[in-house]
Formats: sequence, C-alpha cells, structure tokens
Amino acid sequence: MIEYRIHGRGGQGSVAAAYLLAAAAFEAGFTCQAFPAFGAERRGAPVMAFVRIDDKPITLRSQVQAPDYMIVQDDTLLLDPNLINGLKPGGAMLVNSRKPTAHFAERFDTRVVAFPATELAVEVIGKPIPNTALLAAFLALTETVPQSALVAALKGRFHGPVLEKNLALIEKAAKAVEQGAWKEMADA
Repeated sequence: MIEYRIHGRGGQGSVAAAYLLAAAAFEAGFTCQAFPAFGAERRGAPVMAFVRIDDKPITLRSQVQAPDYMIVQDDTLLLDPNLINGLKPGGAMLVNSRKPTAHFAERFDTRVVAFPATELAVEVIGKPIPNTALLAAFLALTETVPQSALVAALKGRFHGPVLEKNLALIEKAAKAVEQGAWKEMADA
C-alpha cells in the first residue's frame, strides 16, 4: 500500500486533489481511499487530506500518520518543521514553491522537489489553484498512476472550458518535472 498526505490551505483544493488522486488510481485499476481532515472551515486555514492506494482491499480507516509521499500546496506550511513528521525514510515531498528545490533539500532530510504550481495554474487556467498541476507533476515523478488515469478522473469531475484548461495545465505540469525520478521508490 502507498500512503499519501496532502497539506494545504482552505481554497487551494487539497481535498479535491485527494479525491482526484484516488479517482485516477481507481481508473488505473487500484483500490483506493481518500478523505480530509480540517479544523476551521475557512479559506486559508490549514487542511490535510489523505490517500491510500493498493492493489488489494484497504481495511485501514485511520489518518495517514506515516506517508510514503507528501504534497505540500503552500510552502509557508513548512515553517512548522513538524509538518513532515512521520514521512517514511526514503519518502519524498513535492512542494508548491517558486523557491529552488535546494532551499528545501537543505532544511529537510528527505527527497524533495519544489515546483511552482500556483504560477503555472495562474498562467494556464487563470486561477491560483495548484492542485491539478501538483498532481500531474507528482504522477510524472512517481509514475505510480498513469497520466491518462488523471485525465479520466478530471473528465469525471469537470466539463467544458474548466476541463480543457485543466487538461492543458496537467500536460504542461507533467512535462516540467523529471519523469520517473521517484519511480524506484514507488516500485519498492
């Protein structure tokens, strides 16, 4: 089983990202589960969402305490050094940031890639919602779920111009990172 934890702020689409990742995994033939955890339901409040993917039924029903991977949709959340607590040894973290990857690699003892998803989202869809760009970049890095499954998941959630813009966004995001850079971790 592969476990994911997504950290963001209300309004960035963290919960939607978890559901889209699970839907993409389902499209690819996996068993999956996705669910959120948040306190104050307001824009800007910290939010966590969890995803599990496996090739057999998942019976675990708790929050993900020891993720294999983390997606951080707002790099200011990393001001709390405890945010990455529980990340498994050999795990990896994708961070939405304009800062270089080296900035985070120096601070955290884990594999990390910084990716300017919000900038890319504003450029392509006209809104600062980084979730689909981060998912596409993440799936390109890990190759755990094919991009075609993410396309199918997006088609199940969006229609018309919103869908078309998100499809353009994920195509651009997937090409902006090193394909398969984390594949050996996903295969382990």
